Amino acid sequence: MIKTHKILGLMSGTSLDGLDLAYCLIQEKDNRYTFEIKAVDSISYTNEMQLRLKDAILLPSDALLKFHNSYGTWLGEQAKKFIEANALEVDYIASHGHTTHHQPENGLTFQIGSGQHLANASGQKVICDFRTNDVALGGQGAPLVPIGDRLFFGTYDFCLNLGGISNVSFEHRGQRIAYDIGLANMILNQITRKNGLEYDKGGKLAKSGKIIPEMLSRLNALEFYRLPFPKSIGYEWFIKEVVPIVETFPHRMEDLLCTSVHHICDQVAMQVKQNSKKEGSTLFITGGGALNDYLTETLREKLGNTAELVVPSKQLIEFKEALVFALMGALRAEQKINVLSSVTGAKTDSSSGVIFLPS
Repeated sequence: MIKTHKILGLMSGTSLDGLDLAYCLIQEKDNRYTFEIKAVDSISYTNEMQLRLKDAILLPSDALLKFHNSYGTWLGEQAKKFIEANALEVDYIASHGHTTHHQPENGLTFQIGSGQHLANASGQKVICDFRTNDVALGGQGAPLVPIGDRLFFGTYDFCLNLGGISNVSFEHRGQRIAYDIGLANMILNQITRKNGLEYDKGGKLAKSGKIIPEMLSRLNALEFYRLPFPKSIGYEWFIKEVVPIVETFPHRMEDLLCTSVHHICDQVAMQVKQNSKKEGSTLFITGGGALNDYLTETLREKLGNTAELVVPSKQLIEFKEALVFALMGALRAEQKINVLSSVTGAKTDSSSGVIFLPS
């Protein structure tokens, strides 16, 4: 018997590009899962919203909770418009929210976007807050996408996501292993936005630049890269450890971007080479960084014969994370495992996410 879940996945990532919406049909038969992405949209953040999300970490607690509620209402309004415009029948909205605080070492993680406000504004059942339970179980609360890598894309040796942060997942001795590698679009977008550009389309600016050796050396020497997994990073780490390095160098934007791309690829290539069991492994790559031609060219060069890059359709590149949160919602609705302790370091696997019903 085939069970079909009709779920709208919502994703807002650390790159602060905007809100991704993906309406997915997720089918389950004999514990095997398949998907169809039936409708998508991406809503760019206004400059004001982008700034509010970026600076949310600095808000006092009462102002943060107020923003948590209003952002949840905004998410619900966007979801409602999308559902009505596409005449969709929805079982659940599965929302990641937007991470403002991520300090698993202190037992906390927080994704704004109140589930109750989202449910009320959209008129739909909502599943959200997928990270808190794992952190309460002693885990990193991240990355979460590997459950989708295993169930949807398990034929590839490695699954690499290049969002604001780069993370990788793969099978190791019968367990799914995954962790944040390090930087990706977060550093590239920081550089372009300081120069009045949203992003470096296709990596053309980076390609025209030159490597700044000292900057590359300092980035590659960051302590995080020497830590064992499970491990994850957030915006706090970026502001504290990375931004001061970048701001040390008064070079051209093109040179800063070029250096950052090489840094990103150095770290990814190192992890793939260390964990590859054979020559010619397959590396399935998604996230906005997969659309950066200079980044993918550079990564191919650094990988050599170790791994073949597999770049899927533009739709899957852009909406994979929203798809996976739709899957996590489907699994939570069935009370099945959707967060893997082998990935996060938690005491146990869990079925995470909080369900909210509309008033």
